[in-house]
Formats: sequence, structure tokens, C-alpha cells
Amino acid sequence: MALSVQIKKRLPDFTLDVSFEAGNTPLSILGPSGAGKSMLLRMIAGLENPDRGRIVLDGKVLLDTERKVSVLACERRIAMLFQHYALFPHRSVRENVSFGLGDLAPEEKEKRIAALLDSVHAGGLEHRYPGELSGGEQQRVALARALAIDPGAMLLDEPLSALDTHLRSQVEAQLLETFSAYPHSVLLVTHNIEEAYRLGSQLLVLIRGKVAAFGEKEEIFRYPPTLEVARLTGCKNFSRVHHISGDMVEALDWGCRLHVEHMLEKPPAYVGIRAHHIEFTENSGAPDSDQNTFPCWLERSSETPFRVTLFLKLHPSQIAAAHQLQAEIPKEKWNRLEKIPAPWSMVLPSESLFLLAE
Repeated sequence: MALSVQIKKRLPDFTLDVSFEAGNTPLSILGPSGAGKSMLLRMIAGLENPDRGRIVLDGKVLLDTERKVSVLACERRIAMLFQHYALFPHRSVRENVSFGLGDLAPEEKEKRIAALLDSVHAGGLEHRYPGELSGGEQQRVALARALAIDPGAMLLDEPLSALDTHLRSQVEAQLLETFSAYPHSVLLVTHNIEEAYRLGSQLLVLIRGKVAAFGEKEEIFRYPPTLEVARLTGCKNFSRVHHISGDMVEALDWGCRLHVEHMLEKPPAYVGIRAHHIEFTENSGAPDSDQNTFPCWLERSSETPFRVTLFLKLHPSQIAAAHQLQAEIPKEKWNRLEKIPAPWSMVLPSESLFLLAE
């Protein structure tokens, strides 16, 4: 693999203990605030020292505490993009990008600066200063400066969090374009689930300094290994579960029996389903004989411009109690569904249910 990381460092609240290998496709590192994500990047870049560890990039040992090897940060050829860009405020865009180009001949340096700025769609900004740029323009310039050193790996720490929604979309598109042409390892730290999914091919979930999940993003979102990982990746619906037999389980908190498509080798403790996987048949009254189809009652709804979240109960006797399930549907579906008298007919597809052990 292009990047191999094994590090351990005692922090005030926990020990950061991480081991993984990353190839030449983007890896998103997802975790709650304070999980150790930024510290992990800083140690890979050489800005912080672990207590113990080994880091190898493209066959070159950057850190080996047992052999007392520790390559200086400036010699690791690792580019790091910070949340707030870290551009030199009193240097022009040209001078910021030029910083990583070393002792090139003047003509060659100017060509390289122009090419780098063009590659991130920041051409024409050469003589402006960071304070004269929008947040999106600053992030593009920071990306050009990072690429100037021809890095063997790029580390991005919450690169979109300081941007508004419009600029975030623009810079995200730029990052995807850059990643597609970049032939080395990319590690991107975020606590935004959708951002992690869109920008990374693989996903590493970090919780209190430990790797809670690592692998292909689709696999982790489809079959999260633990309840904590399922919650962190955006799942809202869980119930304690009892295995009845075969593919049948009883969802104790939802008060229903379910057919599931994928059983665990261990006895399951919970069943979960993501809000956007819940379906509705557009008829009212008692459900038909289809498996995992139940009547439901709406407690309340929450709308965004394009989607609606429904807070639902499966039993009329529990109308006064808290909701049991959340469903997310497009606005167009909601416009039809809200006209149907209660109870609605809700489907929990067996292929979308997942089981979790303790």
C-alpha cells in the first residue's frame, strides 16, 4: 500500500491507537469532535510525535520509533491543508504558491505557478492577497500551494467546514477533480457524514482514538459493525431485538416481527434501518400480506426544501408516547402521502435491515 500507519500516543482523555493502510484512492476519516482525527493527521505530517509508531510512504520509512527514525516534517513531502487555509496573509497568491517550488529558474517557476493555479481554477488571482479572496478562492489557492511541492500524500483537515453552502459545493467539486488526477494517497478528516461519503472511496471511522471501522464506504454504511458506528454514520432507527428462528426476529422497541435478509453468526442485539430506506405503499388501512409491512401513524414531520422527515409510531395505543421510527422521503412523495388517511402502510424492506451484535 502507498501509506502504512501504525501510531500510538497518550492524550489527556484517551490513547490514540491507530493502524491502517491506505492506497492511492481518497480515504475519508470520520469521527466525532475530539476523536483524535486532527492529531492523527498531524502525526503523519510530522507536526506531532507519537509515543510509539511506524509510518511508511511509498516504501520510504518516515517514522520508526523502535529504530529511532523520524524524518523532519519539511522533508516528508506530505502536503497538509488546514481548516482555515493557513495562507501567508502578507504574501500575494503568486508568492504563496511559489513558497513550495524551491529553486526553480524564474521562467520555469512562473510557468509552474500559472499551471497550478489553472489546475484549481484560480487563474487570474496571482497578484491578489488572501484578505482580498473569498473563502472558496482561498481554499483553491491553498490547494495549489499544497500541490506545488509535488507531494507523495495529501492530508486535508476539515477542508470545507469554514465555507458556506454554496462555496462548499464549489470547493467539493474542485477537490473531487483534483483527487481524480492525483496519483497518491489522500486522507481527508471530517465529521460530516455526507462529505465523508462523497469525497472518499474508503472510510475509516475513529472513535475515542480507536479504529471502529475501516474499509469500503458502501460496506460500512450498508453493514455497520457496531451500534456506535451505525449512529455515527447517520442511522436514526434502532430497536433491541430477539432472534425467533431462521430469518425472523422480533423488534422489541418497535413491537413487530421482521424478516431479515442477513443474519449474524452471533446472537443479534439490535436491528437497524436507515431513514431513507423506509418505504410506503400509497394506500391506507390495514397492511396487506407483504412481509415487513405495517400500519403506522404520524406523530410529527419536519420539512426541508426537498425532503421531509416523518416521525412515526407503529401502534395506535402509543400515540401519546414518543415516536419509534424516522423516515425520510422526497417532497413529491410527501405531497401524495399526506393526503392519505391514517394509518399509512409502511414497509421495512428485509434487504435494508441490518443486525448488530452487542
